Amino acid sequence: MDGHLDTFESLGKGTPFVALMRAIIEHIRLFEDFDDSEIEIVAQYLDCYRVPTGTKVIHEGEQGDFMLLLLDGNMEIARRGSDGFPVKIGHAGPGKTLGEMSLIDGEPRFASCIARSECVFGILNRSSLTQIIADQPRLGVKLMMQLLLLLNQRLRLVSAELVRTMSHPASDTERPPLA
Repeated sequence: MDGHLDTFESLGKGTPFVALMRAIIEHIRLFEDFDDSEIEIVAQYLDCYRVPTGTKVIHEGEQGDFMLLLLDGNMEIARRGSDGFPVKIGHAGPGKTLGEMSLIDGEPRFASCIARSECVFGILNRSSLTQIIADQPRLGVKLMMQLLLLLNQRLRLVSAELVRTMSHPASDTERPPLA
């Protein structure tokens, strides 16, 4: 389980970060169809944190029930290779969301996310998502639809990469990272 949150510096609810969210909105696919008032409402359900460089925020293989919205900083996405050592598979900057799959299905994390600079992020956990749906049904459905679209886009990208790799096998050094 993601019991590591209590080791991060808590910055409280996301409401004070609405201006920052608006500033990076063009990078946040999840919120591209949300108006300012909807972003403010969602921010009330986010818990925000700051972590120093080197902090592993999401741990591959652990159960998860939250996604994070990266507000500031950069994270590396890594997965254990067949040799057991971490392999970088991508990176994320401000405006990216991470951990959506585990938010939805509660299954173990696919990869780890490590802060490569000081990072500030908002967390939306399953309980808060359920509360949005109960308190603001139209907004909850809109958020769920956006999550579904985001996950679908990522699945299409991974599927296309798989087809490309199967059609033209390349060494690991020639393949671009997925992200």
